[in-house]
Amino acid sequence: MTKTKDKRKQHEAEKHAPEAGSGPLPTMKRKPYEREMRLLHGELVAMQEWVKASGAKICIVFEGRDTAGKGGTIKRITERVSPRVFKVIALAAPTEREKSQMYIQRYLPHFPAAGEVVIFDRSWYNRAGVEPVMGFCTQEETNRFLELVPGVEKAMADDGILLLKYWLEVSADEQTRRLESRMHDPRKIWKLSDMDLKSYSRWYDYSRARDAMFAATDTAWAPWYVAYTDDKKRGRLNIISHLLSQVPYKPLADRDIALPKRQRPGGYVEPDMPLRYIPTPF
Repeated sequence: MTKTKDKRKQHEAEKHAPEAGSGPLPTMKRKPYEREMRLLHGELVAMQEWVKASGAKICIVFEGRDTAGKGGTIKRITERVSPRVFKVIALAAPTEREKSQMYIQRYLPHFPAAGEVVIFDRSWYNRAGVEPVMGFCTQEETNRFLELVPGVEKAMADDGILLLKYWLEVSADEQTRRLESRMHDPRKIWKLSDMDLKSYSRWYDYSRARDAMFAATDTAWAPWYVAYTDDKKRGRLNIISHLLSQVPYKPLADRDIALPKRQRPGGYVEPDMPLRYIPTPF
């Protein structure tokens, strides 16, 4: 049965509240993590059904340090819900035509319509972070962006879009560990781009860019929420539980569901056909 939101909020607050004088929490184990994630997945389904029924428009932006866990968090958010409702947008580098457009123009077609949750895996905030740090735009272009984007986000809010902006923060030592893990793991090597290697040395340039972005765009209608993700499991649970707390959805009502009787074969016989079955080595 789905928990009520009030009970879930109280449970999360009690569970994650640090005791006075306590140090960092220990790394979360797999079993309690999956147990909590199962509950949150149920709540995400309830949120999805409310979004569909109410025609809500939700836009979620994920930004943060390289290796901070944006992709993994988005995967856990979306793995139990419908891709027709939860749409993930991860745009490639702009084309020559897109470079000539108004900067935010290529993002506008992806904004949510009624009954949609759109998740940006990096967003228009590239203009405030990676682009100036890596020399893809001028500082004047970034300053102009920071001046204009609060107005764009105010227009989104005025049109009924609930905009949630998350910054995922990871420590320098943990970032190093994760990058080295990608270097030596054939399952992860695709995540390690030339850009990651170039940007690794520019930790404090990214810090300055982040600070300027927060100062200019942390508004009442579209605030930034910061999540520390050195412990990926705790980070994901904290982000999803916070996301749920920001959406005024209703818990799913219990449904009395029974499978109908299956039809009789009516003389059907499996045909003798030379079908190509896959090998079964497992």
